[in-house]
Amino acid sequence: MSDIAVRVDHVSKKFRLYHERNQSLKSTIMRGRRSVHEDFWALKDVGFEVPTGSTFGLIGSNGSGKSTLLKCLAKIYYPEKGTISYNGRIAALLEVGSGFHPELSGRENVFLNGSILGMSKKEITRKFDEIVDFSGVEEFIDQPVKNYSSGMYVRLGFAVAINVDPDVLVVDEVLSVGDADFQEKCRQKFIDFKEAGKTVILVSHAMNSVQEMCDHAAWLSHGDLVMMGEAEPTINAYLSSLHGGAQH
Repeated sequence: MSDIAVRVDHVSKKFRLYHERNQSLKSTIMRGRRSVHEDFWALKDVGFEVPTGSTFGLIGSNGSGKSTLLKCLAKIYYPEKGTISYNGRIAALLEVGSGFHPELSGRENVFLNGSILGMSKKEITRKFDEIVDFSGVEEFIDQPVKNYSSGMYVRLGFAVAINVDPDVLVVDEVLSVGDADFQEKCRQKFIDFKEAGKTVILVSHAMNSVQEMCDHAAWLSHGDLVMMGEAEPTINAYLSSLHGGAQH
């Protein structure tokens, strides 16, 4: 499996949708009947392989299931059916400031978040200056992160995640946050990653970024895998479907 970084094997994920406004356990028991709900399958029998050393894009319209799949890849959600297997260490950057404690300083959060992502204190100490330099928040590193802007949050979070030195990095829309200088630093990091034989999986609505950065892509629609392969033809097929009147 060394040439495959991640294998998604017949993955299905469902969520329970309730049709009544008051869905507390107490109210359900008091009424003596089961709540009214239906199962919504966000992912339906999705399967593909991500080659080691590739930058892999997940694309699709809102509601396609790509964010759900990303959270399954990051082990935040677990599929009802199927499996996801990895070759090496994985790190995820999905939400602005995920893993940060608002009352702690940026410095304290670097150590907290780094340890959550599996780094030792010694490793974080060694990389601390590089993390802070990359984030561009040196001036505010000893301020509580509750005072940070969302851009500062995500820059610091990304700087920690990228320095975990994972074999696979899972990223959600990180290039939509931050100024042009930071976005360029991110792109360069992805290039360095690729040259080091590492793998990046990213979700983005910016097709020009996916086209520029990714060599493979998977297109999802309403929970189904429509197409997977080289990035350019996959993106072109997706864009053609939008121009053909499919829903955004």
